[in-house]
Amino acid sequence: MRVVGVDLGERRVGVAVSDSEGRLASPYEVVERSGDPIRDHAQIARIVGETGAATVVVGLPLSLDGTEGPAARAARREAESLARAVGVPVETHDERLTSVSAGRALAGSGLRRGARRAARRGSIDKVAAAVMLQSWLDAHADNGSA
Repeated sequence: MRVVGVDLGERRVGVAVSDSEGRLASPYEVVERSGDPIRDHAQIARIVGETGAATVVVGLPLSLDGTEGPAARAARREAESLARAVGVPVETHDERLTSVSAGRALAGSGLRRGARRAARRGSIDKVAAAVMLQSWLDAHADNGSA
């Protein structure tokens, strides 16, 4: 089962996709926010269609103590709206520290500092989506539901 992971940001939306077995997440694309949520969701729906995904997982930015603040509530609202656009089930998953993990992965990539900075501008969003999606895939593999 292929799954799309979405890391919602104010300027960009990072998108990751799992392999067809639902075991490994990979960075896929960055959707630049247009200012029109309907247009942005249509772009994500296009990705869901072209990859044949059966589920979309949206990162939920919980506070470090696990509570839902304004950003998490906004992500839940957007996930509900996105569900109407993509036509497949949409779930949320804790994304705490995914951007930190993605940044560390890029820092350890062997790229020089200037090249890392350029790569980070868009890559960190899709890498963060892949980190979050991998966490979701691992959690579902542990309980046998992926």
